[in-house]
Amino acid sequence: MPTFAELVACGEQAPTVGWDFSWFAGRATEERPLWGYAEGMRRRAAGARSVLDVQTGGGELLATLDPPPLSVVATESWPPNVQQARERLARMSATVIEVADTEPLPFADASFDLVLSRHPTTVLWSEIARVLTPGGTYFSQQVGEASVHELSEAMLGPFEPSRERSPERARAAAEGAGLQVRDLRTARLRMEFYDIAAVVGFLRKVIWIVPGFTVAGYLPQLKRLHEQIEADGVFVAHATRFLIEAGR
Repeated sequence: MPTFAELVACGEQAPTVGWDFSWFAGRATEERPLWGYAEGMRRRAAGARSVLDVQTGGGELLATLDPPPLSVVATESWPPNVQQARERLARMSATVIEVADTEPLPFADASFDLVLSRHPTTVLWSEIARVLTPGGTYFSQQVGEASVHELSEAMLGPFEPSRERSPERARAAAEGAGLQVRDLRTARLRMEFYDIAAVVGFLRKVIWIVPGFTVAGYLPQLKRLHEQIEADGVFVAHATRFLIEAGR
């Protein structure tokens, strides 16, 4: 059986570019929302002429559009992801633009009839409304409040989670930007971590769970969690997600 040090070293080698989680196979699982964002995205894109994917990551989901719309554009803020997205989306002649998550979108008004975004770090609702064509759709799956809070507390100690990612806040912000919310659903999803390598890999990849995480900075907490997983066979946390669809 691998030692604590060996498992931690393994987790430190986990890839962090893009949103491909295949490395975690056999080490962790996450329940998926019943609404099926990827399939819903593909259905909506099938009837669209111009599509924008905001904060595309490595373009993993956008690459599944087959056939792609006539015009496909994506934005991403992290340079390694930008390069990966450009390589992955080249086959569909997509344009990938490096844009900070908090900067205005560099597109003309009414440029896209479908705007997508899976797990955006922030949403500039006025910008979404501005670049949508009349009758256009914004379709997004977002991280909800207190997501994976059990793991955050295991590293940081007990604290009250932020309520900024409330789906009702998102509804109010969308409506405040002049959009009509057509659908809003929520889900609480079971996650299971089977070894400390998965925990380390996850915290390095999903950096907002424990901001500033390093193995050296959290070694005692990792050791305690490793012992808990060894005793129980699993560490359980819960992700929160919400689906929002809004139209102009």
